[in-house]
Amino acid sequence: MRALVLEKKGELSLREIDLPTAMGRDDVKIAMDTVGVCGSDVHYYTHGRIGPYVVNAPMVLGHEAAGVIVEIGAGVTSLKVGDRVCMEPGVPNLSSRASKLGIYNVDPAVTFWATPPVHGVLTAYVVHPAAFTYKLPDNVSFAEGAMVEPFAIGMQAAARARIVPGDVAAVIGAGPIGILVALAALAGGCSRVFIADLAEDKLAIAGGYAGIIPVDIKQETLAAAVARHTDAWGADVVFEASGNPRPYADIFQIVRPGGAVVLVGLPVEPVAFDIAGAISREVRIETVFRYANIFDRALNLIASGKVDLKPLITGVFDFEESIAAFERAARGLATDVKLQIKMPPAKG
Repeated sequence: MRALVLEKKGELSLREIDLPTAMGRDDVKIAMDTVGVCGSDVHYYTHGRIGPYVVNAPMVLGHEAAGVIVEIGAGVTSLKVGDRVCMEPGVPNLSSRASKLGIYNVDPAVTFWATPPVHGVLTAYVVHPAAFTYKLPDNVSFAEGAMVEPFAIGMQAAARARIVPGDVAAVIGAGPIGILVALAALAGGCSRVFIADLAEDKLAIAGGYAGIIPVDIKQETLAAAVARHTDAWGADVVFEASGNPRPYADIFQIVRPGGAVVLVGLPVEPVAFDIAGAISREVRIETVFRYANIFDRALNLIASGKVDLKPLITGVFDFEESIAAFERAARGLATDVKLQIKMPPAKG
């Protein structure tokens, strides 16, 4: 099949490549419609690796996706041909200890689209387990369906935070994940969410949502803004979603005593961690790695209309323009939140 292939660090091509097509009895075959460009895809393109995951052979990119079922396995009863669906890209070993504990996202045996050596979905068709494939309600578009995957990360972060209705939250980083974390925190019960960044355009997009308060850290620190609005008490929950090491220097000045810090962004280098600052406030620290048992909840929130992700889609490219889409994403334009690629209509 023709696909967008990361040949090696810094080199993309659109070409034919052999991909797995064998169907199991519990699998479905899906014609791709829309695929989002994720920061991890871009990082593999620009750096050739993320931590221990290294691109050592050509790999198809893409894991945020929605499409149409064109074939079902003999054992599939929950879905049918013609269903519009989105797909959870990580498939664990359901017999593993992690899966039995309900934390299959950290199963060492998980296979995740576009994570070396597993191919992604920027191609015409994919085969996927029906158990990790979700039917889109009629009022959810393919574009929104392809946003379920990144929104699920925000939902996982909100769940890990153990939000209490009325909480005040702060998010460091107004990139795609940061904004999605802020929306998930609001949906989870936060009364307001501060979001901090240097990029005025992204802050303006985030600030377009009721309940999100943008903080331009060129003008004021997040700690100062939160203190000013909370009588110097601090935020109940602080989400680090930038992946930048620098915010760790004063992150415990933002959170209230007894509050929580949730680490979402993945730094590519070691960070200086203020252990004394955490202990002196008895701060609870949580971490987020992808998501587990939350994909359907993310989809339900979008379908309910309580979370509108359409304003975050800032560019759509045809499949034949995929390389240009990645080149633009790699530039990190302040006006871009989420870029998506529209696949050609399925044949037959």
